[in-house]
Amino acid sequence: HPQVSKLEKITKSGKAAICIWPEYYSISYKNPKTNELEGIDIDLARELAKELKAEIQWVETTFATFIPDLQTGKCDIGMFGLAASLARAQAVEFSHPYLVASSVGVTRKDHPKLKRWEDIDQKGLVVAVSLGSVAEPLMRSYLKNATVLAVQPPATREQEVMSGRADILVTDLAVAKKLESIHPWAKTLAPKSKLGNWPYAYAIAQGDQVWLNWVNLFVDTIKRDGRLTTYAKKNGLESMLE
Repeated sequence: HPQVSKLEKITKSGKAAICIWPEYYSISYKNPKTNELEGIDIDLARELAKELKAEIQWVETTFATFIPDLQTGKCDIGMFGLAASLARAQAVEFSHPYLVASSVGVTRKDHPKLKRWEDIDQKGLVVAVSLGSVAEPLMRSYLKNATVLAVQPPATREQEVMSGRADILVTDLAVAKKLESIHPWAKTLAPKSKLGNWPYAYAIAQGDQVWLNWVNLFVDTIKRDGRLTTYAKKNGLESMLE
């Protein structure tokens, strides 16, 4: 017999298990100062639960483990700035997108040559990206004169910029905001037109069309009634709205 939809399970039990990654600043972040969860997806998860008249059970996950967590039913939905990629869509279902991530740069405030994004492609400048990130192939094709430095853990992009081994790092807006909040030297430079285009969407286990339809309607509704815009502004992410 057909499986019971997560939608029915949630409305009957009054509980929604929501997967988050608590390290994603301004998206789904456990603030170490307050121990509270904050960010756009925390705000929107609360709206989703309110519509379902359900209490939230927060389930902590990672980008590496959220797929099995959804498949085994450890959580009903993943809400933490997930880029909807074709590779991931082979394993989970994605909702309609609600934000679009693109690339920004973070440099030192006192950098003599970098005042705006348009200064980035100069001979002798080093641009740091995370090895294997979406920014790496993008910057390799975008830059004609500057050098791309792919940074491998345990080294970090910000250490390379702080030490002067790199002039600027390329990441998304949420990470840039976090670096600005932590490091007094950090300054974000954004391109005039969007560079890169990664839709952020919510993820659920495959094979539950009823639940997917409801989540899609939720996304469409918060876009129309202004809640998405309100929470994007509250978290400083309005430039990520489509």
